[in-house]
Amino acid sequence: MEASGGGEGESSEALSCFSYNQDCTSLAIGTKTGYRLFSLSSVEQLDQVHESNEIPDVYIVERLFSSSLVVVVSHTKPRQMNVYHFKKGTEICNYSYSSNILSIRLNRQRLIVCLEESLYIHNIKDMKLLKTILETPPNPTGLCALSINHSNSYLAYPGSVTVGEIVLYDGNNLRDVCSISAHDGPLAALAFNSTGSKLASASEKGTVIRVFSIPEGQKLYEFRRGMKRYVNISSLVFSMDSQFLCASSNTETVHIFKLEHLTDSRPEEPPSWSGYMGKMFMAATNYLPSQVSGMMSQDRAFATVRLNISGQRNICMLSTIQKLPRLLVTTSDGHLYFYNLDPQDGGECVLIKKHSLLDSGKTEENKENDLQPPAPQTYAATVARQSSVPLPSMMPGYSEDGGALRGEIIPEHEFATGPVCLDDENEFPPIILCRGSQMDKAKRS
Repeated sequence: MEASGGGEGESSEALSCFSYNQDCTSLAIGTKTGYRLFSLSSVEQLDQVHESNEIPDVYIVERLFSSSLVVVVSHTKPRQMNVYHFKKGTEICNYSYSSNILSIRLNRQRLIVCLEESLYIHNIKDMKLLKTILETPPNPTGLCALSINHSNSYLAYPGSVTVGEIVLYDGNNLRDVCSISAHDGPLAALAFNSTGSKLASASEKGTVIRVFSIPEGQKLYEFRRGMKRYVNISSLVFSMDSQFLCASSNTETVHIFKLEHLTDSRPEEPPSWSGYMGKMFMAATNYLPSQVSGMMSQDRAFATVRLNISGQRNICMLSTIQKLPRLLVTTSDGHLYFYNLDPQDGGECVLIKKHSLLDSGKTEENKENDLQPPAPQTYAATVARQSSVPLPSMMPGYSEDGGALRGEIIPEHEFATGPVCLDDENEFPPIILCRGSQMDKAKRS
């Protein structure tokens, strides 16, 4: 759900990074001059929630749901993570690490910092370091995924540089879960669904996308994006109800797959030549080699989008906006595209609106409510999202010792038991208490 990178010849106002928040209600962009946050509640009007020019050359910006917590990393200090309460205009804390920060993932329970050969797991309610996963296989793109459901906080990251092995880690209980052999080639994209029960993956070839059950690691779906050419998958994302999976790449085509099983309990089809051949075809998969039968059973795209651009970095999001299912595409040249998706028949999605992210006017007041999560919505009017209830109280203050060093685990009573309520100064005081280089100490110890 996020993209970052260098300038690649882009203008000073082009996007250096862009990411959607966890529940598809907000878009964050980073530029040479700072970062901006936008609300995604309307198709026709793009409301700018916040703009900051205090930190230049931002290449990572992540917002925690619709709260006021935002995490920023700049090219001026690529080893430092800055956590802000943007409504109050205050810095919550900052941490320095032993090498450049490549990506950051967060939910209401955990904050993950990914370096090229290590991962750091923080407790988001006090920013204490809970666990350091050292000597991971080289991961130069910072590829990792964190489930947004705070009850499990599963973390997925590459387990190899030569094959598509996925390491699944339990971010709440701080322990390994399993290893999934997903692809023959190295991984290029990972994404959890909203409940953390499914994990999608793509390799560097970009031809096949697979979906696995979590935590078992069993393969559930296999989708073929195309065979004519290899592509770089830049975005892989589920709809909030887990009925659709979207994949975009460096080509002009966006693919949307529908997650549905064909079972033997379907009504009997009327006799026909095509029906007879279909049954023979499915029966053949029982005795053909697995490589062949797997290829036969792969589904093609349910819906597609033909972008007017090719070769640009982009990310996609599937969301329900103004009661209709939409596909959102953000591109590195600073534009946001809204498409309508037919959840019944699929086909070619229709472009309905294009916004410039660099010329949008500011709103006088942030209309979002930090205390309450968005009202439950569905994608394609199916499964309702579970809304979260803020905690009545949490552990006050912050730790100054940086938490766990080389795998030392924080006692269980210090774990948060629910989502963070960021507007309560007693629970999330906007003061700097964890400034320093605890990560360097952890690396040297």
